[in-house]
Amino acid sequence: MKVSGFSFIKNAVIYDYPVVEAIKSVLPLCDEFVVAVGASDDNTREIIAGIDKKIKIVDTHWDESLREGGRVLAVETDKAFAEVAEDSDWAFYIQGDEVMHEKYIEPVRQAMLKHKDDKRVDGLLFSYLHFYGSYDYVGASDKWYRNEIRVIKNDKSIYSYKDAQGFRKGNDEKLNVVPVDAFIYHYGWVKEPAAMQRKQEKFHKYWHDDNWVKKNVAAADEFDYAKHVSELKRFEGTHPTVMRKRIEEKNWVFSHDISMNNRTLKDRVKRWLREKAGIELGYKNYKVVSGKH
Repeated sequence: MKVSGFSFIKNAVIYDYPVVEAIKSVLPLCDEFVVAVGASDDNTREIIAGIDKKIKIVDTHWDESLREGGRVLAVETDKAFAEVAEDSDWAFYIQGDEVMHEKYIEPVRQAMLKHKDDKRVDGLLFSYLHFYGSYDYVGASDKWYRNEIRVIKNDKSIYSYKDAQGFRKGNDEKLNVVPVDAFIYHYGWVKEPAAMQRKQEKFHKYWHDDNWVKKNVAAADEFDYAKHVSELKRFEGTHPTVMRKRIEEKNWVFSHDISMNNRTLKDRVKRWLREKAGIELGYKNYKVVSGKH
């Protein structure tokens, strides 16, 4: 079995992305790792090149005119996927703010081996933990997506969907997936507050026009995590080993009373249906072939 990893990144230092940790977390599963590195205003390319000899860099330029629905992120994802070795069986996609705990390496490897030759299966579905504000809290509201595809077959009819959150194939078909017993730790909302503010001011431009950004993204020196907080819970587990140095060097404080939340009626209804009736509403960009979801 041959496995390729792939990702995209730009300005990782400016926007405080844990992209090195992201790549290293899945590298033990990969025979090669392709990174589409956008022309950056910092030393992102040098950082990526220095990770490991398995790294293959594809130099790209982001199309800044793609300002609807985060489309440019999917385009960059597809550029990396296109360069995956033809003889790879699987491709592991990880974004620059996602990290997999080392305890999941073997379960994912076994799932790959089990389903490698199963023509019904297009990919593997992961569960998610979304950290917010600090490394001590995870999102508990239903606004956070619970699952997403991160391992796909090396089938070039598969492409990145919308803003690169997931994948589809052929003529807009959802992928057939098998849930794997593994979580992706999403650290996109845990950044040094000034870097988080820079990201907010820049990245909304890939979804909206200038007028929307001006009205909805307040200019500030630092992002106010407390102002935007929704329902959180304490994280009781351990972080991936590759994240420990970054966590130790955290230089800001965020705390939250977990008894407080701004859960809407819609959130309460969705949770009741999921927990009491087994009905999952909301985003689901895949079709489960087998296993529990």
